[in-house]
Amino acid sequence: MGRRSLRARLWLGAAISIAIALVVAAAGLSRLFEAHVERRLDAELDVQLDQLVATLARGLDGQPLLTPPPTDPRFDVPLSGRYWQIDGIATPGMLRSRSLWDGVIALPPDPLRPGQVHAHRLPGPDGQRLLVRERLVLLRAGDGTQQRVRVAVAMARAELVAARNAFAADMLPYLLLMAVVLAVATLVQVHTGLAPLERVRLGVEAIRSGHARRLAEHHPEELRPLIDELNALLDARAQALERARAWTADLAHGLKTPLSALVGDAERLRARGEPALAADLEQLAETMRRCVDRELIRARVRSGARPAPARAEVGAAVDALLRTLERTPAGRGLDWQVWIPPEVEVALTPDDLLELLGNLLENAAKWARASVRIEVEADERVSILIIDDGPGVAADQCSRLGERGLRLDERKEGAGLGLAIVRDIVDAYGGGIGFEAAERSGLMVLLSLPKPPPLTERLSANDA
Repeated sequence: MGRRSLRARLWLGAAISIAIALVVAAAGLSRLFEAHVERRLDAELDVQLDQLVATLARGLDGQPLLTPPPTDPRFDVPLSGRYWQIDGIATPGMLRSRSLWDGVIALPPDPLRPGQVHAHRLPGPDGQRLLVRERLVLLRAGDGTQQRVRVAVAMARAELVAARNAFAADMLPYLLLMAVVLAVATLVQVHTGLAPLERVRLGVEAIRSGHARRLAEHHPEELRPLIDELNALLDARAQALERARAWTADLAHGLKTPLSALVGDAERLRARGEPALAADLEQLAETMRRCVDRELIRARVRSGARPAPARAEVGAAVDALLRTLERTPAGRGLDWQVWIPPEVEVALTPDDLLELLGNLLENAAKWARASVRIEVEADERVSILIIDDGPGVAADQCSRLGERGLRLDERKEGAGLGLAIVRDIVDAYGGGIGFEAAERSGLMVLLSLPKPPPLTERLSANDA
């Protein structure tokens, strides 16, 4: 898949979308989990703050004291991450947990109303970041005086971070599983979404190979405008080809009358005692007639308008051609050696196969001295070998055989169109042709032609 591949673009877009979605999901879920844990920790701090306030009293010396002190053992372990502290108005940290060791939480000087709870995020001992809850408490003495103290409990935010990281680690396998599921869903979506385009490609291939005339119309709505335009283009092309064939046929029929007149003039010249001039006119008329016939064949083959599916039997075509050639002066005295397996078929129409083999066998008969060998083999494709024992062609000229109008020997009659028509027919049906010098002498022609589909496959395709 290259840069211009629609499938690659869809995969790239899906990969980017999946990656962004998973990153956003991971970040969002981690943030939601962190907020949930923070709320739970805040609730725990509120409970500890209430317990601390409930045990707070004023001693005989007028100083606050805790009766009893908090029982959570983490308050007694230095730098454990759990702390409490009681501040007087002018004496910060006059009572504090053993876990603070020799440190003091610097509470901000914000105004508090009695009983009001404030939440802070403050620096703590050993570089810790703390979640802090504080409340203003009024302690009454026996003489009715009141003492304002600030009671605070705190915990290290590292517990929250550790819980969040553990949650992210536990979530990673599920995110990977989700990525796999989304990738499989993308695969199904891309395959399903591009399947109509594959059907369009197969339809165009069927049109190109002559197995269909138009694209089927049962396609998604998004492809219907494209299908309609392609069918309109095919209709316009068919009409143009039909007009071209009609024009070619009209031209051919228009030339037949002058050609007939030339033949009549040749007969009159012969009757007047001028046989040489009459023979020249007859030869000219015959050459022009063959050119017209062959151009009609070219117009049909090059138009691509052939019945589908095309199929013709090689053995029957060769037998019919040999019966004709054996009655001609060139082919009457030749030894025709034929090896053709029974019921070998090619994906050509019978007329085009006769024209193809007819030109090749006529050319072989024209140059052969004594024999022409025809061999046919059928495998994945049908191979037809035609070898004559004539003078042959120079190796550097073999590749030029089949060029329009090429005649390597002007001593023989012809217009140089036969092998050119052969190439046109072979190319039109997706075949191949090669020319080589024979082992002893002569020319060897190797044809490779496609086989027609099995009849069962053809019937199922027609039913579909």
